[in-house]
Amino acid sequence: MIGSRKEDLDTPALLIDLDLMEKNIRQMAEFLKEKKAKLRPHTKVHRTPVIARKQMEAGAIGICCQKVRQAEIMADAGINDILIPNVIATPDKINRLTALAKRSNITVLIDDAANAEQLSLSAQRIGTSLNVFVDVYVGTQRFGLDPGEPVLKLVKQVTAMGGLRFSGLMCHIGFLSHFEPRTERRSRAKQAELPLIETKKLLERTGIKVEKLSSGTTGTYDVTADNQEITEIRAGSYALMDRSYHESVPEFGCAMRVLGTVISRNPKGIIVLDVGMASMSTEHGSPAVVGDDNLSVYQVHAENSLLKPDKPSNIRIGDKLELIPSYLDGTVVRNEKFYGMRKGVVEEVWEIAGRNASN
Repeated sequence: MIGSRKEDLDTPALLIDLDLMEKNIRQMAEFLKEKKAKLRPHTKVHRTPVIARKQMEAGAIGICCQKVRQAEIMADAGINDILIPNVIATPDKINRLTALAKRSNITVLIDDAANAEQLSLSAQRIGTSLNVFVDVYVGTQRFGLDPGEPVLKLVKQVTAMGGLRFSGLMCHIGFLSHFEPRTERRSRAKQAELPLIETKKLLERTGIKVEKLSSGTTGTYDVTADNQEITEIRAGSYALMDRSYHESVPEFGCAMRVLGTVISRNPKGIIVLDVGMASMSTEHGSPAVVGDDNLSVYQVHAENSLLKPDKPSNIRIGDKLELIPSYLDGTVVRNEKFYGMRKGVVEEVWEIAGRNASN
């Protein structure tokens, strides 16, 4: 497989343009080099330890994983500073999480005293310590406590629990990642992070040390990095990018593509590819065709995509075409491996180790 030309690959195949991915990783690292905030990339996008290690080698201080299984896979690969910015609430996953904390530096999100007590009991039972971030609600309809006193109350409870170590505060501002225009996105992101900062100051006035503040996404990395209070940025999509995110953050290129083969030419001019929703997510819209402005995606079915040329096309059955999907995360989990390409030749093949890691 290594050394194969793109034209010889069976399809559908999930490709990474290595030059472009490496450029994206370098660019983010260079931007943050002199900033107080350091990068902790979210790996739920690519779910691949090799890519996570490349991000770490470029300067990331650790990674994020959304699920315990994802964290276990990354820890097994030797990546041992992991934040789970998600609530872990079921007994089995809590026990796996605390077991993982015995061999890795694990931090988990909490926003509830009862959940914190479950984590505490599990950690004490197996003789380990678990770092916790308390989530401050700033607008995302997901997790979090109202800023200020509710957070202070929970932090005080946590500091009295065995097996837990309060490490800092975080917030989710993903709801602003695609907000346009970008100048307004920056302004809103800055405002959204203010309650996080004010809550930190409240805790410090009561004598509670707040070591870390976590925020930011690929869409807001620049404004979050300019906030002198933030210590960690949880950008993830920047390394590979998809069509919809690229529209909001065009400085990072779309390095991930789905390769398909033309299998039919409809008499009405429709071109049929052997790529469909089984291997490519359309969650955020239709994919884009790489390198041919004459073609647009007409429909996406379970196993096929239909392309419509704007003018007569010379594309033949058997030709290969690349599509940039609209949603990275949903596309990655539908594929078994990445083919790392350089100048049209397979240079690397990476198993997507966390593709089924949903628990």
